[in-house]
Amino acid sequence: MDGMNGMDPQHGMDHHHGMPSGHGPLTHMTFFWGKNSEILFSDWPGESSGMYALALIFVFVLAVLVEWLSYSRLIKPESHHVVAGLIQTFLHAMRVGLAYLVMLAIMSFNGGVFLVVLAGHALGFFLFGSRIFNKATPTPPLAKSADLPNSSC
Repeated sequence: MDGMNGMDPQHGMDHHHGMPSGHGPLTHMTFFWGKNSEILFSDWPGESSGMYALALIFVFVLAVLVEWLSYSRLIKPESHHVVAGLIQTFLHAMRVGLAYLVMLAIMSFNGGVFLVVLAGHALGFFLFGSRIFNKATPTPPLAKSADLPNSSC
Protein backbone atom coordinates (compact mmCIF):
# COMPACT_ATOMS: atom_id res chain seq x y z
CA MET A 1 0.00 0.00 0.00
CA ASP A 2 2.97 2.37 0.53
CA GLY A 3 0.82 5.30 1.70
CA MET A 4 -0.99 5.68 -1.61
CA ASN A 5 -4.43 6.25 -0.04
CA GLY A 6 -5.53 2.63 -0.38
CA MET A 7 -4.14 2.12 -3.87
CA ASP A 8 -2.42 -1.13 -4.76
CA PRO A 9 0.47 -0.06 -7.00
CA GLN A 10 0.84 -3.54 -8.52
CA HIS A 11 -2.74 -3.94 -9.71
CA GLY A 12 -4.02 -0.36 -9.91
CA MET A 13 -7.05 -1.14 -7.76
CA ASP A 14 -8.57 1.02 -5.07
CA HIS A 15 -9.25 -1.52 -2.31
CA HIS A 16 -11.62 0.80 -0.48
CA HIS A 17 -14.05 1.12 -3.38
CA GLY A 18 -13.41 -1.96 -5.56
CA MET A 19 -12.91 0.19 -8.64
CA PRO A 20 -9.97 0.65 -10.96
CA SER A 21 -7.72 3.52 -10.00
CA GLY A 22 -7.33 6.46 -12.29
CA HIS A 23 -9.99 8.28 -14.23
CA GLY A 24 -11.73 5.27 -15.82
CA PRO A 25 -15.46 4.60 -15.84
CA LEU A 26 -17.38 3.96 -12.66
CA THR A 27 -17.81 0.22 -12.17
CA HIS A 28 -19.99 -1.39 -9.55
CA MET A 29 -19.29 -4.66 -7.82
CA THR A 30 -22.75 -4.85 -6.18
CA PHE A 31 -26.28 -4.25 -7.46
CA PHE A 32 -27.28 -0.61 -7.70
CA TRP A 33 -30.30 1.32 -8.92
CA GLY A 34 -30.00 4.20 -11.31
CA LYS A 35 -29.68 5.21 -14.93
CA ASN A 36 -26.00 6.19 -14.80
CA SER A 37 -24.49 2.94 -15.95
CA GLU A 38 -22.47 1.26 -18.67
CA ILE A 39 -24.27 -1.61 -20.34
CA LEU A 40 -22.38 -3.67 -22.93
CA PHE A 41 -20.57 -0.73 -24.52
CA SER A 42 -18.29 2.01 -23.22
CA ASP A 43 -20.24 5.16 -22.26
CA TRP A 44 -23.59 3.55 -23.17
CA PRO A 45 -26.20 4.52 -22.11
CA GLY A 46 -24.37 7.31 -20.29
CA GLU A 47 -26.40 9.71 -18.17
CA SER A 48 -29.41 10.11 -20.49
CA SER A 49 -32.72 8.70 -19.26
CA GLY A 50 -33.83 8.06 -22.82
CA MET A 51 -30.71 6.11 -23.66
CA TYR A 52 -31.07 4.13 -20.43
CA ALA A 53 -34.65 3.22 -21.43
CA LEU A 54 -33.38 2.21 -24.89
CA ALA A 55 -30.67 0.05 -23.28
CA LEU A 56 -33.29 -1.68 -21.11
CA ILE A 57 -35.49 -2.34 -24.15
CA PHE A 58 -32.49 -3.67 -26.08
CA VAL A 59 -31.53 -6.10 -23.29
CA PHE A 60 -35.19 -7.15 -22.87
CA VAL A 61 -35.41 -7.99 -26.60
CA LEU A 62 -32.12 -9.92 -26.40
CA ALA A 63 -33.54 -12.08 -23.59
CA VAL A 64 -36.75 -12.74 -25.55
CA LEU A 65 -34.68 -13.68 -28.63
CA VAL A 66 -32.65 -16.16 -26.58
CA GLU A 67 -35.87 -17.90 -25.55
CA TRP A 68 -37.24 -17.82 -29.09
CA LEU A 69 -34.09 -19.45 -30.44
CA SER A 70 -34.19 -21.98 -27.61
CA TYR A 71 -37.70 -23.21 -28.40
CA SER A 72 -38.24 -22.54 -32.11
CA ARG A 73 -38.20 -25.33 -34.64
CA LEU A 74 -36.95 -23.59 -37.75
CA ILE A 75 -35.69 -26.66 -39.58
CA LYS A 76 -38.18 -28.74 -41.54
CA PRO A 77 -38.02 -32.50 -41.00
CA GLU A 78 -37.59 -33.13 -44.74
CA SER A 79 -34.48 -30.90 -44.93
CA HIS A 80 -31.22 -32.44 -46.11
CA HIS A 81 -29.32 -33.57 -43.02
CA VAL A 82 -26.09 -31.69 -43.87
CA VAL A 83 -27.90 -28.41 -44.57
CA ALA A 84 -30.09 -28.91 -41.51
CA GLY A 85 -26.99 -29.57 -39.40
CA LEU A 86 -25.29 -26.40 -40.64
CA ILE A 87 -28.39 -24.29 -39.99
CA GLN A 88 -28.82 -25.88 -36.58
CA THR A 89 -25.19 -25.12 -35.72
CA PHE A 90 -25.54 -21.50 -36.85
CA LEU A 91 -28.73 -21.04 -34.79
CA HIS A 92 -27.06 -22.58 -31.75
CA ALA A 93 -24.11 -20.20 -32.10
CA MET A 94 -26.53 -17.26 -32.38
CA ARG A 95 -28.43 -18.36 -29.27
CA VAL A 96 -25.26 -18.83 -27.23
CA GLY A 97 -23.85 -15.50 -28.43
CA LEU A 98 -27.04 -13.64 -27.50
CA ALA A 99 -27.15 -15.44 -24.14
CA TYR A 100 -23.59 -14.27 -23.44
CA LEU A 101 -24.54 -10.69 -24.33
CA VAL A 102 -27.42 -10.91 -21.86
CA MET A 103 -25.03 -12.26 -19.23
CA LEU A 104 -22.60 -9.42 -19.87
CA ALA A 105 -25.43 -6.91 -19.55
CA ILE A 106 -26.34 -8.37 -16.15
CA MET A 107 -22.71 -7.98 -15.13
CA SER A 108 -23.26 -4.22 -15.21
CA PHE A 109 -24.88 -4.89 -11.78
CA ASN A 110 -27.71 -2.51 -12.65
CA GLY A 111 -30.95 -3.52 -10.93
CA GLY A 112 -33.08 -2.34 -13.85
CA VAL A 113 -31.09 -4.49 -16.28
CA PHE A 114 -31.50 -7.50 -14.00
CA LEU A 115 -35.28 -7.00 -13.84
CA VAL A 116 -35.74 -6.56 -17.61
CA VAL A 117 -33.62 -9.67 -18.28
CA LEU A 118 -35.86 -11.69 -15.97
CA ALA A 119 -38.96 -10.21 -17.62
CA GLY A 120 -37.57 -10.90 -21.11
CA HIS A 121 -36.75 -14.52 -20.34
CA ALA A 122 -40.14 -14.98 -18.65
CA LEU A 123 -42.07 -13.49 -21.58
CA GLY A 124 -39.99 -15.43 -24.09
CA PHE A 125 -40.60 -18.69 -22.28
CA PHE A 126 -44.31 -17.86 -21.89
CA LEU A 127 -44.67 -17.20 -25.63
CA PHE A 128 -42.36 -19.88 -27.05
CA GLY A 129 -41.69 -22.53 -24.40
CA SER A 130 -44.85 -22.94 -22.37
CA ARG A 131 -47.82 -25.08 -23.35
CA ILE A 132 -50.16 -22.11 -23.63
CA PHE A 133 -49.31 -21.26 -27.23
CA ASN A 134 -48.12 -24.70 -28.31
CA LYS A 135 -49.94 -25.22 -31.59
CA ALA A 136 -48.79 -28.79 -32.09
CA THR A 137 -51.43 -31.25 -31.00
CA PRO A 138 -49.94 -34.25 -29.30
CA THR A 139 -50.38 -37.45 -31.23
CA PRO A 140 -52.52 -39.90 -29.33
CA PRO A 141 -50.76 -43.11 -28.33
CA LEU A 142 -51.39 -46.03 -30.61
CA ALA A 143 -54.19 -48.23 -29.42
CA LYS A 144 -52.78 -51.35 -27.91
CA SER A 145 -54.01 -54.48 -29.52
CA ALA A 146 -54.23 -57.75 -27.72
CA ASP A 147 -50.91 -59.38 -27.01
CA LEU A 148 -52.13 -62.70 -28.26
CA PRO A 149 -53.87 -62.87 -31.61
CA ASN A 150 -57.37 -64.33 -31.67
CA SER A 151 -57.58 -64.49 -27.92
CA SER A 152 -61.05 -64.42 -26.56
CA CYS A 153 -61.72 -63.49 -23.00
